[in-house]
Amino acid sequence: MSTSAVLPPDDDLRSIAEAMATESRSYLTTVTEVAAGANPEAALPLLLLAVSDLLAVGARLGATTDVVPVERFEPDVGPDPDVEPLRAGLANAFEGIDEYAEVVDPLLGAEVAAATVSGDLVAIAGAVVQGLRHHERGGVLEALWWWQFSYLSDWGERASSTLRTLQVTLAHLRLDVDDDVATEAEYDALQP
Repeated sequence: MSTSAVLPPDDDLRSIAEAMATESRSYLTTVTEVAAGANPEAALPLLLLAVSDLLAVGARLGATTDVVPVERFEPDVGPDPDVEPLRAGLANAFEGIDEYAEVVDPLLGAEVAAATVSGDLVAIAGAVVQGLRHHERGGVLEALWWWQFSYLSDWGERASSTLRTLQVTLAHLRLDVDDDVATEAEYDALQP
């Protein structure tokens, strides 16, 4: 960590904190609704948007000078929420397409590991909700520190991998058609 932020956070940091809190709430609402089975035909596009929006704010965290709260410990915000029902609901929603292969660290080699969309979505939720809990208690710098640290150490990478997997899944669903259907559509498109 290179530079300390001082209390109170400046306007740029407050702006990032507010944007992150807003996108965190939106993300949590979306994954909760998808896990509950609401609007299953729109689940992939909704998650694609929610993860993209969260990553956009996360990129601002990554591009910002390191945020360091005055206190060098994380205040207790109570017990961690039970995310198992969310994980189970998302695993059910992604049944048959949940698992994917990812490169563990593209800078260190081509090692591939198994991952799940549901597991990644829940890991992201756990990270952003922890920052949100600090933010809602008035700990803006603590929330920013947590979101920035966890973005760089975990959820940013999980979200990037998941975003790519969601996009590829959506592409397969929309573009993979039988040759006869594709030929007929091409023929129809070329007719005046």
